[in-house]
Amino acid sequence: MVVEPVPDTPAALVELPDGRGLLLADIHAGIEAGLRRNGVELPSEAGKRRETILNLLARTDADRLIVLGDVGHAIGSHSREERKELETLVSAVTERVPLTIVKGNHDGEIESLLADRDGVTITGGEGIRFGGLGLAHGHTWPARAVLGAETVCVGHEHPVVRLEDEVGGGRKERVWLRGPIDPAPFEAHYGEDCPEIDGELVVCPAFNDLSGGTWVNVEGQSFLSPFLPDALEAGDAYLLDGTRLGPYDQI
Repeated sequence: MVVEPVPDTPAALVELPDGRGLLLADIHAGIEAGLRRNGVELPSEAGKRRETILNLLARTDADRLIVLGDVGHAIGSHSREERKELETLVSAVTERVPLTIVKGNHDGEIESLLADRDGVTITGGEGIRFGGLGLAHGHTWPARAVLGAETVCVGHEHPVVRLEDEVGGGRKERVWLRGPIDPAPFEAHYGEDCPEIDGELVVCPAFNDLSGGTWVNVEGQSFLSPFLPDALEAGDAYLLDGTRLGPYDQI
């Protein structure tokens, strides 16, 4: 399998031409500072996020860390707290493995902070391809080369489901969405320039649970990505522990 979720985590191992990558989406470093500006007081979990990522790298013995966008939280200039978290995190990661960042909509100024760091590669939001693996953030249309891959992974959406117990209590759970890519929205967008599309689409859960999410099984909720849900009409949802919930829109 090109993409293998790491049990009980919002992370996956992916096959690369030169080894294995640890794939994360939507770290949203510095999110507490952003929430604080809106009147929500939360202690920073920067250290916890960093240690979790380093532990995952050690646990999986990955050769590279890949972040599918929104490594930071601020859409504009980074706050001092966010800048410190990003610099500390990136230094700790690149002491161990190279880092690839696929830019997300929250990463507009990430080059000014990280582009000159050794071991860091930053790609545009339209994505990058590693052999049979295509990677994009998901806030914009993926590159044609990305869409032609055997498996395409995107972030941005932060998919979550609402699960109810027997007495009507509910809880939120992050999920993976997986299924065959429906080429129709990409054919409509790219027209005659659309590549042949016959792969799997994986929508990754957000690494940062504070970052909210799209309720994929709640009526009236809309998706954020311009090609979802149309590109994943037959997708299934999987909990972080690997439990298959079935078609995400029927849960």
